[in-house]
Amino acid sequence: MRLSKCFKHALNMVVHSQLRSWLTILGIVIGVASVIAIMSMGAGLEDDITSRLSNSGADIVTITAGYSRAFDFGPGRDWGGGGSVATEEEIVLDRSDLQALRGLADISLINPTISGNAEVYYLGKKGSVRVTGVDTSVWPQITTEEIAEGRMLGPADSNVIVIGGSIADGFFEKPVGLNQMLTIEDRAFRVVGILDTNSMEIVMPLMATYQVLDDKEMDVYDSFVVKIKNEDDLETAIANIEEKLMLTRHVTAKDKDFSVSNPKEQAEIRAEMMSSMTAFLTAIAAVALLVGAVGVANTMFTSVLEKTKEIGIMKALGAKNRDILTLFLLNSVLIGLIGGLIGIFFGYLLSGFLPGLMGQGGVAGRLASSSVVTLQSVILAISISVVIGTLSGAIPAYQASKLKPVDALRYE
Repeated sequence: MRLSKCFKHALNMVVHSQLRSWLTILGIVIGVASVIAIMSMGAGLEDDITSRLSNSGADIVTITAGYSRAFDFGPGRDWGGGGSVATEEEIVLDRSDLQALRGLADISLINPTISGNAEVYYLGKKGSVRVTGVDTSVWPQITTEEIAEGRMLGPADSNVIVIGGSIADGFFEKPVGLNQMLTIEDRAFRVVGILDTNSMEIVMPLMATYQVLDDKEMDVYDSFVVKIKNEDDLETAIANIEEKLMLTRHVTAKDKDFSVSNPKEQAEIRAEMMSSMTAFLTAIAAVALLVGAVGVANTMFTSVLEKTKEIGIMKALGAKNRDILTLFLLNSVLIGLIGGLIGIFFGYLLSGFLPGLMGQGGVAGRLASSSVVTLQSVILAISISVVIGTLSGAIPAYQASKLKPVDALRYE
């Protein structure tokens, strides 16, 4: 029997066993769609991390008070950061640390920052937002954020602010535009710039932030954002920074009370963590494929039983064992292939709907909004579905090929 004729018979078997076959195909569809959606999130997240690393500046390090032993994924952090170890005495960064860092040849720019939450009023409406004070003479040169409208803060600015895109467009009932006045803790500030991000942050001059945030002490900082002169010497520069601060703060490596972030190491750790999480979720989705494989095997066993007499007739007319084997194998492969193709379609749709289903905030929102369906995931999904169909139908097909014509014709 020719292969084309076997294929035609196999296709007829799928079409004429519509309900059972499509229920079996549904199991493959669910599994493949789940795998495609999860793999697309993982691929998108890897691209997002790479983009964040390139855009955030591989030559930018952040120094914070308190020694960090783990990454912090809390609301106040953006994909990690330092969580300081609890101590009886509050650990801070002050002017003496700033002066010590300014003496290092490895550093080109230093931006001391403080931040905290403050009440903001606009047209009779209020809300709590995060305000960050920066050195206005350094911030425009060191920040990786871009301005959508207006300008950056300048060295001569005092009662002006730059706001995040979410504050400008959706935080209050009416949009906040350039030159609009916002009242922050009973002090009026004029908007001179809007960031090209969806952040809920207000950036203002450092001295103004001390006046807005009552709990902040003058010349005490939350962090130093440092730009390294030569990106290739990043590791050496970080080592020199740590050595200098340990000397001026009178600490050793064992009782170090500050943290210096390494953007390259953090990006690698985040990528590894996300890759592990994606692999775990993919393994869970693969369970649905396993269920689909059981369904294919069940359908094929049932199909062999139903068509036992037809097998006997085909063998009596001259069909060989390999013809019967090829026929039922092609039937199972078609079930897997059709399920895989439909699953890819629904997986693509699911990856597009994920931002709305999971929300735009937090890690889930980043995962969803970063979904990217790759050719690799499509090929893998098709291959898995076809392999599942082939393996699940192998035993039933082999049993069908070994049926004796006389026994098959006598079967009721």
